[in-house]
Amino acid sequence: MCVANTGKILSIDSEKNTASVDFRGSRVNARMGLADVKVGDRVLVHAGCILQKVSDEQYEEWTALAKELEAD
Repeated sequence: MCVANTGKILSIDSEKNTASVDFRGSRVNARMGLADVKVGDRVLVHAGCILQKVSDEQYEEWTALAKELEAD
């Protein structure tokens, strides 16, 4: 099963159309193009692609849920 995950954009490489995204300490490159994003935005990523920006509230909720699931 694949799940989308939330992260925060740390940097953008415009030439490669990618962004470095922080997922609670893990840094991953994700493809941009589906959403207009900038450094500092919280985003939803699935299969290596940024799907959309998310609000700070959504980010906090999904981060809490992920921590709960990791604890089980």
